[in-house]
Amino acid sequence: MFIRNVLTTLIIGLTPVSAALASGGDGPAIPSQDWSFSGAFGTYDKAAMQRGYKIYREVCSSCHAMKRVYFRNLEALGYNEAQIKNIAAEYTVINKEPNDEGEMFERPALPSDAFISPFANDNAAKYANGGALPPDLSLITKARGNGSNYVHALITGYEEHPPHGEEVAEGQYWNTYFPGHKLSMAPPLMEGQVSYEDGTPETLDQYAQDVVQFLTWGADPHMEERKSTGFKVIIFLLMFAGVMLSVKRKIWSDAH
Repeated sequence: MFIRNVLTTLIIGLTPVSAALASGGDGPAIPSQDWSFSGAFGTYDKAAMQRGYKIYREVCSSCHAMKRVYFRNLEALGYNEAQIKNIAAEYTVINKEPNDEGEMFERPALPSDAFISPFANDNAAKYANGGALPPDLSLITKARGNGSNYVHALITGYEEHPPHGEEVAEGQYWNTYFPGHKLSMAPPLMEGQVSYEDGTPETLDQYAQDVVQFLTWGADPHMEERKSTGFKVIIFLLMFAGVMLSVKRKIWSDAH
């Protein structure tokens, strides 16, 4: 009974999303995808994450920042030190300290720098996007329940024409899964937009799958380590429970 209670408590504690959150909030039910990182033993797909990062670099980063992710973190995607340095060096940043003449200066980004934001500040971002502020994508899959499925649905949920009787203003777009259905972000991806060198199909659904893998990792980079630790804790508690049960039986057998 003790072991059963321990297992029940741990399983409940490891349940990722409650039923109330699984719907993703108001609006149509969000389709569930078969993610490699789902479940107690789920892991990230490094190849998919690299493809997702390619999509972020070539498409998403023109509007959306990821201020909580650093270039050095790309090691988790399978990039080596030299590759990370080369990727970072493609960008320039304002050095945090002035030079000897007291002037701020630009330099190539380093692995220790955060991903470069596309705009200098929020006002610049709003001005360039018709008054709408593109959200930072660092924690986007944690910003709401069922986040990974929601982001996939959002990317693939655009309709060329709204349903009969509905109208969208100029500069807005209809999306089946966005709350209220009308949003200012144009469809970010279309088939064949991003080239894959590994032969992976260049379809909208595949793009969405890959970029969600990358964004989910960005929001929860320690997931695999946490799951591994949790599994070890469960094993330890089961062994400890077994030992304590044996001790209990020994003590009570001696008492009788």
